[in-house]
Amino acid sequence: MQTLPTLGLWPRFRAKFIGDRKFYKMALALVIPVIVQNTVTNLVNLLDNVMVGNLGTAHMSGAAIANHLVFVFNLSVFGILSGAGIYGAQFAGAKDWVSFRETLRLRLLVSLILTGVAAIILTKWAPPLLSLYLGGEGNPADSAAMLFYGRQYLKIMIWGLFPFALAQCYSSALRESGETVLPMRASVIAVGVNLFFNFALIFGKMGFPALGVRGAALATVLSRLVELAAVMGAAHKNYARFPFLKGLYIPFRIGKDLAKNIAIKGAPLFVNEFLWSSGMVTITQLLSTKGLAVVGALNIAATFTNLFSVFFFSIGTAVAIVTGQALGAGDLQLAKEQVWKLLFFSVGISSAVGLVLAGSSGLITLVYKTEAEVRHLAAAFLKASAVFMPFQAIANSCYFTIRSGGRTLLTMIFDSIYIWLICIPYIYVLVACTALGIESIYPLSQLIHVLKALLGLVAVNTGIWARNLVSDKLELRL
Repeated sequence: MQTLPTLGLWPRFRAKFIGDRKFYKMALALVIPVIVQNTVTNLVNLLDNVMVGNLGTAHMSGAAIANHLVFVFNLSVFGILSGAGIYGAQFAGAKDWVSFRETLRLRLLVSLILTGVAAIILTKWAPPLLSLYLGGEGNPADSAAMLFYGRQYLKIMIWGLFPFALAQCYSSALRESGETVLPMRASVIAVGVNLFFNFALIFGKMGFPALGVRGAALATVLSRLVELAAVMGAAHKNYARFPFLKGLYIPFRIGKDLAKNIAIKGAPLFVNEFLWSSGMVTITQLLSTKGLAVVGALNIAATFTNLFSVFFFSIGTAVAIVTGQALGAGDLQLAKEQVWKLLFFSVGISSAVGLVLAGSSGLITLVYKTEAEVRHLAAAFLKASAVFMPFQAIANSCYFTIRSGGRTLLTMIFDSIYIWLICIPYIYVLVACTALGIESIYPLSQLIHVLKALLGLVAVNTGIWARNLVSDKLELRL
C-alpha cells in the first residue's frame, strides 16, 4: 500500500489541505450559523453607520470614535471568556457537563467584574480618551463637534455593556457544546430590533423622537437586552439539550482547582485581548493624526471590512470548537489534520471575498453622505484591506489553533506582543518619520498581516499547541 510521502504532489496536497464531504458538512454546520449571525450583526452595524453618517461627518466620526472604546471592552470580554472557553470546548468533547457548568459560572462572575471596571473608566475618563483621536489637521469646530457627539453616544452605550457581556457568556458556552443555531437566532432577533429602532430614533420616525446619535446608541442598548433575553430564555427552557444550565445559579459554586487552572490559562488571554484591542485602536489613533478626514474614512473602511471579514473570522470559531473537541477527546492527530484543512478553506474563502471587496470599493463609499475626500480615502483603504485579507485569514486560524491547546503565553506573544512590539512602532515610524501621505501609509501598514501569517504557520506546523487539558479529571474537578 502506498504511503503518503511517496504520493505525487497533488495527492499529498489534497490529503493535507482538502477534506472530504463529511468534513465540510461538519465544518459548515458550525460555520454557517456563525457566519449568518456575524453577517447580520455587521450588516446592521453598517446600516447604523450609514444612518448616522447621513446626519453628517461629525456625527459619524464622533460615534465611530466612541465605538473604538467600546471595541476594547468587547474584545476584553472575549478574552475573559477565552480561558474558560478552552476548557469548555474540551469538557464538551469529554462530555463532562459538571465541569462545563463551572466554567460558565466563572465566565458570568468575571464578566460582571469587568463590566463594572469598564463602566467606571468610560464614565470618568471619556473626554480625554475621545480627544486622542481628534488631534489631526482640520477645522477646530469639526473636532469639537466630533467630541460632543462622541460623548453623547458613549453615555448611552455604557448601559449596554452588561447585557452584552452576559449574552456572550451564554452564546460562547452554547457554541462550545455544539449549539450554534440558538445564538444565531437570538442575534438575528436582536439586530432586527436594532435596525427598527435605529430608523425610528435617529430620524424620529413613526412617532418616536429624533435623537440623532443618541438614538443610535439607544437602539444598540435595546437590541442587546433583547439578545440576552432571547438566548437565556430559549436555553433555560431546554435542560435536556443543555444539561449544564440546570442548577447554574443555585448553588453558584466553582471548584478552586478548576478556577485556578482557568485563571492560569485565561489571564494571558484576557491581557492579550485587552492589549490587542487597545493596540488596534492605537493604530487607528496614529493614522488619524494625518487629518480629520482620515477619521471618517477609517470608520467607513473598517465597517465594510468587518462585514466582509465575517467569513474567515467565523471559520476561526470553527477551528476553536473542532480542534478543542478533538483535543478533549484525546485525538491529537485528528486535531492536527483538521486544522490544515480549515486553514486552507479559510484562505480560499477570504481570497474570493477580498476580490469582491476590492471590485466594489468605489461603489461602497457612495452610500455615505460625506465629503468627496473622505469617500476617496475610504475606497483606497478598502482596496488595501482586500489585498491582505488572505493573510489575515491565515493569522486568524493560526491564533485559534494555538489557543485551542491552551498555549496561552504563545497566543499572547503571537497576538498582542506582536502588535505592540512590531506593528505599532512600525506604523509610528511611517506616520511620524516619513513624508508619505496616508494613501501610501495605509497599504504599507497592512504588511503587518503578512509577517504574522508566516509566524503563525511556523507555530502551527510545529504541533506544540496540540494538548489535552482535561484528561486528568482529578486535577480539574472538586
